[in-house]
Amino acid sequence: MSERSRVRRLPERGSNDEAVLHAILDAHYLAHIGFVVDGQPFVIPTLFGRSGNKLYLHGSAASRMMRQLESGVAVCVTVTLVDGLVLARSAFHHSMNYRSVVAFGTARKIEGDEAKGQALRIISEHLLAGRWDEVRMPKPQELKATTVLEFTMEEASAKMREGGPHDDEEDYELPVWAGVLPVALKAGEPVPDERLKPGTPLPEYLGKFPH
Repeated sequence: MSERSRVRRLPERGSNDEAVLHAILDAHYLAHIGFVVDGQPFVIPTLFGRSGNKLYLHGSAASRMMRQLESGVAVCVTVTLVDGLVLARSAFHHSMNYRSVVAFGTARKIEGDEAKGQALRIISEHLLAGRWDEVRMPKPQELKATTVLEFTMEEASAKMREGGPHDDEEDYELPVWAGVLPVALKAGEPVPDERLKPGTPLPEYLGKFPH
């Protein structure tokens, strides 16, 4: 961890413990990718998968983001989960409970159908464990149309907040409700495709997605 990844504000909420970083990354599947092209900053949301200290990203071979990332530009990847809205008695002390990771590094393009397939499996299993083994495998032309990148987390830090509001002492006497409104990522009831083959069972792994 260097100065660019060190948590400066409220450092007691920060951590660069590998187990903490991995736990946060494994609890979510949407990352925001930050990079600069010709002096212009971009932040693009995308799905990801993790294996060790490497994140795997995929997209169309025609994607501007994928073309830029594979060129070796510096990349910042962020992942954030919101766990609750913290409602204080004063407007100033409102906050939120969260878990986040900020990682820095560069990405490399994965070549070869076998290696690309392995990386795509990691992404698929990160999202829904068990799905990859059930679906049709990518055709050669589909792999050709897809760029897959491996992002190595060269340095990273996590930052978290939990617990209730921290009001000024005199504000605890105010007749204003205060506390935490929990927020969670939850799945709804699966909606079958209108052309689903009759009698196709609902996969068990859908029940393991957060509800």
